[in-house]
Amino acid sequence: MYRIMIIEDDMSMANAMKKQIEAWGNQCMCAEDFQNIIPAFAEYDPHMVLMDIMLPFFNGYHWCSEIRKISNVPVVFLSSASDKMNIVMAMNMGGDDFIPKPVDPEVMTAKIQAVLRRTYDMAGMVPVLEHRGAVLNLNSASMTYEGKKIELTKNEFRILQTLLKNKGKVVSRDTLMVKLWEMDSYVEENTLTVNVTRLRKKLESAGLGDFIRTKVGSGYIVE
Repeated sequence: MYRIMIIEDDMSMANAMKKQIEAWGNQCMCAEDFQNIIPAFAEYDPHMVLMDIMLPFFNGYHWCSEIRKISNVPVVFLSSASDKMNIVMAMNMGGDDFIPKPVDPEVMTAKIQAVLRRTYDMAGMVPVLEHRGAVLNLNSASMTYEGKKIELTKNEFRILQTLLKNKGKVVSRDTLMVKLWEMDSYVEENTLTVNVTRLRKKLESAGLGDFIRTKVGSGYIVE
């Protein structure tokens, strides 16, 4: 089951698309706040975005660029089939495909399935990890929260990646040290403590207090 986000201000069209997508067993949500797309995107963490080009406040090109700062999730644009210039621009702005308007349900379904299959059957990995609106991009080894990028060292990224992949579970200090050893020849236990402390300060400065919690005698947890 895949999560698909529709960014289309014609709500009757968006709801009709949503109904069709859900009929095929996928989950779907329609954007409502067209001034603040990224927080909704990060919270929903979709596997695909269907993006109209003409939107209120900011157009689809803008939002595709913003999404590309934090995620490589496929973006499929919605555009008039006769509007070749918009289609070319959509592809150049990071789009993965387009669906012509008016939207034909069968064409839409075929396009969605093809892009999902191409992206996830071949990649085998969701490109981002998300928690509390913070998005960890596995490809760029960076974190974004409320539109701002949090710079991470290699060790900090590996710590966050391990904790988020085990969200809700306690990860022992030994497990984290093994992950860090994979990158460096040797990591002392004190080095792990220093890295976690520095990482917590970065997260707190960005507004993510208590993002990583300590379980005394056990390790760390993101919950």
